[in-house]
Amino acid sequence: MRPSRSRNPARVLVTGPTGNTGRHVVSRLKELGLTVRAASRSAPPPDSTLEHVRFDWADTSSHEEALSGVDRMYLIAPVLVEDPSPIMLPFIERALERGVRRVVVLSASVVPEGAPGLGTVHRMLRERAPEWTVLQPSWFMQNFVSPGHHHGASLQRDGLLMTSTGEGRVGFVDAQDIAEVAVRALADESSHDTAHVITGPQALRYDDIAAVLSKVAGRPIRHKHVDPDEARRHMMSAGMPERYARFLVQLDESIREGAEARVTDTVSRVTGREPRSFEAFARAHAAFFATPPSGG
Repeated sequence: MRPSRSRNPARVLVTGPTGNTGRHVVSRLKELGLTVRAASRSAPPPDSTLEHVRFDWADTSSHEEALSGVDRMYLIAPVLVEDPSPIMLPFIERALERGVRRVVVLSASVVPEGAPGLGTVHRMLRERAPEWTVLQPSWFMQNFVSPGHHHGASLQRDGLLMTSTGEGRVGFVDAQDIAEVAVRALADESSHDTAHVITGPQALRYDDIAAVLSKVAGRPIRHKHVDPDEARRHMMSAGMPERYARFLVQLDESIREGAEARVTDTVSRVTGREPRSFEAFARAHAAFFATPPSGG
């Protein structure tokens, strides 16, 4: 049974409002009649109906204005920070002291409650927040179309995916499906008070991903199986800090061992619609994948 829908307008703080999930969360909450306060380090978006505040996780002086009058929050951890809990926990404590009741945090399927980093945030929310939801999505499909991500950059440049995941499978999920679950967790009258593991409809190997992309792109896309050291060097060549690259290589290992080989019904159960397949996603971004390699 799907949760009940919100009847009363609320003011929702959304961090990362221009990101993969944040921009969809903002637009959908506005459609549902909630007041949205977009919090980011960048200039305000050109939208007169949207509140905007400057917000920087590392700058505590920006936190008070972000929290003023807020009922609910959608929080995305600071990027490229291996353990964001020392930054996020004081902010959440401050929010709860100021009357925020509902907190929805974007975590990841590979991070169990109580684990270092976002797992510690997860545990704190369950124990302290009056209303809470932790989103635990599998790997984003958007990673393959972001030139700033090592997969996206390598696909555009070389028509190549390079991982140490072996035959491991992943339930890749579209960020818009994650955002729809977030919207329901924020807008429903009853709080979800749970962790939602969110996947797409299929668990796929990177070999399967390469096959789909080859068909859609009309050019060969390869998945190169490498050892963890080579995978780490490949990520670093795309500009990733070494410490974070080592962390992602550890996640490759968990995929290789089967930790992500699952499919859940969360998207359909919570939102009432089926999650997007990877092939449908790839076809919608065919122009990106069809970009010829450099020198081609």
